[in-house]
Amino acid sequence: MSKSIKLAFTGCLFALIVLIVPAQADVLMPAAPELSAKAWILVDANTGKVLAENNADEQLPPASLTKLMTSYIVSEEIKSGRVKETDMVRISVNAWEKGGWKSGSSTMSLAPNTEVPVIDLMRGVIIQSGNDASIALAEHIAGGEDAFAQVMNQQAALLGMNNSNFHNATGWPAEGHLTTARDLSILARHEINDHPEHYKIYSERYFEYNGINQPNRNRLLWRDSSVDGMKTGHTENAGYCLVASAERHGMRLVSVVMGTSSEEARARESQKLLSYGFRYYETARVYNAGDVLQENNRVWYGDSDNLNLVVADDLYLTIPRGARDELEAGIEVDSVLEAPIEAGQELGRLRVSYQGETLLDAPLVSDRAIPEAGLFSKLWDAIVLFVLNLLG
Repeated sequence: MSKSIKLAFTGCLFALIVLIVPAQADVLMPAAPELSAKAWILVDANTGKVLAENNADEQLPPASLTKLMTSYIVSEEIKSGRVKETDMVRISVNAWEKGGWKSGSSTMSLAPNTEVPVIDLMRGVIIQSGNDASIALAEHIAGGEDAFAQVMNQQAALLGMNNSNFHNATGWPAEGHLTTARDLSILARHEINDHPEHYKIYSERYFEYNGINQPNRNRLLWRDSSVDGMKTGHTENAGYCLVASAERHGMRLVSVVMGTSSEEARARESQKLLSYGFRYYETARVYNAGDVLQENNRVWYGDSDNLNLVVADDLYLTIPRGARDELEAGIEVDSVLEAPIEAGQELGRLRVSYQGETLLDAPLVSDRAIPEAGLFSKLWDAIVLFVLNLLG
């Protein structure tokens, strides 16, 4: 049984943070703002750290926020090669009747029995919130909206959206068609990080199709230059909803506000959350992938006697501004490292905490492969280890 060895690593961690973020004076940390909404959440898009929340796990109708999942699935299909942006989609009479002007819902103004490129339909979904475009894409990908809803729920499960259930691609009211502010923040982070090329569409203020130029309904795109997405939603039951994302000085935040009373309210309450997050928190990349955290670790039974422990991925922290001096860090490594060892094999953990809360728990991995040594070398290592154990 291996035992853990905890090593102080605070000095190096702080040195790296200082290189990334200039030293700042301590600031007071007020309580998160209270909003006039049914539910809300604010998260760091890089780390997933929740900065503020209220009723974030309450299941609520999402209205057109549903289209975040619709567009995410289309992006996944394009990424996999099963669909191309240039593929032509035939607009069915069903999509026209259920999502066109006659439906009284938001629409891209598609004409039945015409063909439209996938990428134009994506803009119709994201910018114009077109129900007709959403249904057309659902039919193109899954053969029908019911089948597409099954794909939506499967995708939600894969992303860890554990309190979501979708019945259609549009967000049109349906019994049991529900999600949560937390689940929507998870989806938004995946859209931003998994498909940055399509996330850019969310920042476009207008899209013209069929001679009709429609504005993006996200008012924050006009009010705050740091906001570059994401999606609005509204029905009588859902109220006015908004998922928004903004980036300032390398920090990206995602806010989800559900169930406000008006278009103005959803924009105003979202702005409150974003302003709070940027004012009182910061994101720092504390390590780069491949950074060496511990050198010359002894390896037994191998054709080489040592290896370095390195960071597997870029590592970020979300911390209150002015709190860096209170961070505590340590590493734990198996006391006996035995070959064979593969390059990239996890051999330890890095943990960083703030006021007793673990902010980061990340693997430390081998920087190279260490094959087994020959029989004589292995026997010698066994004798040395036996003697060391006797000596305690």
